Amino acid sequence: MSVVVPALNEAANLREVLPTLPEVHQVLVVDGGSVDGTVQAALDARPGVEVTSQVRRGKGNALAAGFARVTGDVVVMFDADGSAGAREIPRFVQALVDGADVAQGTRFRGGGGSADLTPVRRLGNAFLRATMNAAFRTRCSDLCYGYNAFWADLLPLLDLPDPDRVVPPDSPMLWGDGFEIETVIACRFAAAGLAVAEVPSVELPRLHGESHLHAVSDGLRVLRTIATERARVRRTAVADAALLDRS
Repeated sequence: MSVVVPALNEAANLREVLPTLPEVHQVLVVDGGSVDGTVQAALDARPGVEVTSQVRRGKGNALAAGFARVTGDVVVMFDADGSAGAREIPRFVQALVDGADVAQGTRFRGGGGSADLTPVRRLGNAFLRATMNAAFRTRCSDLCYGYNAFWADLLPLLDLPDPDRVVPPDSPMLWGDGFEIETVIACRFAAAGLAVAEVPSVELPRLHGESHLHAVSDGLRVLRTIATERARVRRTAVADAALLDRS
């Protein structure tokens, strides 16, 4: 199992979070250019941890950088801020062992919950997941939650931007590099027709610091993501049909 932990100025959180992780094959912390000693904190908190730095900015790029370096059979996406409970990891893995391709955390099934979900975020999540379910004919109960696990051999299906591609500092963020990454992943796995098991999960409050998430702007980005990914599916279907017609 490879646990991928994106981190930007999360030194205080990593000191508490990393020791709670179970013994696994690989723990990868991806640093986003922190200035608070995040890298050293990770090395001190978890013997054997692997630390790498992302080339661009954004949580999506951090995850892609981690994904490119995993060596385990299972990938676990794990937040550095303490909001994800490490004790839940075995339940995600068990869902995969039981036959799922993807284990998706949900705060809205029996046994799940959140200590950090405001009424605005709850309403926004309900709207976004309804949009997602209509667009991709899925039945997901929680879209904007980044606690997921999946088999590592599915990584090519995600087709994320090359994590090592360098762009000018003032360039717009590449598609999939931002907080829309969880939605991109959900859409692309849904488009591939994979078996997704929802795993009830409790979102815990952030231990230290402030969230980098902005409910309105990032919610609009998620909505755009659903529309863009649905259009991507349509383009692929049209291209495949054209190839069949020429054959």
